[in-house]
This record gives sequence, C-alpha cells and structure tokens, in this order.
Amino acid sequence: MSLRYALLALLTAEPLTGYDVAKHFNASVGHVWHAPDSQIYPELRRMEKEGLLEGEDVRWGPNSTKKRYRVTGDGLAALREWMDAPLDYAPGRDAPHMRAAYLEWAEPDRARDHMRRHIDHYRDQLEQWTATRAAILDRSNATIAKRLQRYPEADHERIIAFKAFAYDGLIARAEAEIAWAEHGLELIDKLSPGSEE
Repeated sequence: MSLRYALLALLTAEPLTGYDVAKHFNASVGHVWHAPDSQIYPELRRMEKEGLLEGEDVRWGPNSTKKRYRVTGDGLAALREWMDAPLDYAPGRDAPHMRAAYLEWAEPDRARDHMRRHIDHYRDQLEQWTATRAAILDRSNATIAKRLQRYPEADHERIIAFKAFAYDGLIARAEAEIAWAEHGLELIDKLSPGSEE
C-alpha cells in the first residue's frame, strides 16, 4: 500500500487542508499506515499534480491561506481500482520476533525487559484501538461523524461495520502479541541458567 491510497481514503470523508490531513491521519489511518508529516505534504502536492486531488486556497488567519484538498473523480477511481486489486504481501521485517528467536544470547534480565516492553507497547495499542473502535460504533469519532454526514444513511451501517472490523483485527493482534510475550516471560523464567525445570 502506498501513502496515496491512505490519503485518498481519508479525504473521502471530507475536504481537508494539509495540516488537517496530517492531524486526522495520525488519529485514524495512521493506526494502520504510519507516515510522518514530511511524507504527507509532498504526497498531497504530487497527487494534486496527477489530478487525484484538487486543491483550493482557503483563508487561514487574517493574512494567510492554506490549501484545502478534495478527492477528484480520478482520485476516487484510483482508490476503487486499488481496493479491487489483489493485495500483495510484502516480505516481513519483524524485529521483536526475530530477537525472540535468539533470546538464548541475551542476559535473562534483558530478555525479560524485551518481553515487558513488548507487553507495554501492545497494551497501549490495545487501549487506543479499543477506544477508537468504541468511538466508531457510537459515532462519536470525529472522522466517522463527518463521513456519515457526507454519505446517505443507507450506507452508514456498512461504513461503521467495516471501520470497526479493521479495529477488530488490530485488537486481536494486540491481544495475541501480549499473550505471546507473557508466554515468553514464562519461557525465560523456565529456561534461564539456574532455574528449576
């Protein structure tokens, strides 16, 4: 997936300035596709040049303007084409699991620290993803509220269900990673030098 499709998906909710795109991105699409602001702004400009977005200067404060982007018909066509194309799975790079395969080389306390940090990371993610899913379902999520205003009521159930479904997967992943790391702590305790077997 490239950044452009994440941006197109986000902008189907409403036209946004580059600043608002970056802010909304981190609070929604950013949960599944990370991109720093330094990548977002140039991509918006490229997409505008390619006709996927249309930019309009809007007043920003008393003496300046910002560009507000909206998806064009070509942009919607590109998003639909991407959505209908088969997904290619890239080869994985998974540092925590790679490191876990060689924990015998780590000091037991350092190995435990790795597992605890993994648990803490995914507990934070789990809390965030669970809260976002709840806000989607109760329609208090700002992006969902804007999206629902823009699309017919007949589409609302599908919009909400698919967004919640994406977070179901993230939540299940977080729970599995926490359980995996907790099992890792048990293994470290069992297999560390001097432990009883």
